[in-house]
Amino acid sequence: MAQHRRSLGIAGCLGRGSPVDVTTWRRCRLLEAGFEYTVADRLAASRSVDLHALLELIDRGCPPALAARILAPSDDAEAWA
Repeated sequence: MAQHRRSLGIAGCLGRGSPVDVTTWRRCRLLEAGFEYTVADRLAASRSVDLHALLELIDRGCPPALAARILAPSDDAEAWA
């Protein structure tokens, strides 16, 4: 999963060390992978979404919005993208 694109200027994600908070860490990984902030924020806070599966889809060339819809809970898929 080391292939994730990095977006420079993501505040709080590119500093020294890892974020302490799990939700912040998840949000940073999603932002670095190319997710829009609002989508990354919702996905990071949701424990029902598998972060590693999302990032694997991105590594395979899936656009972030589509990856979010694929792995979102079926009753709320439209809200994730």
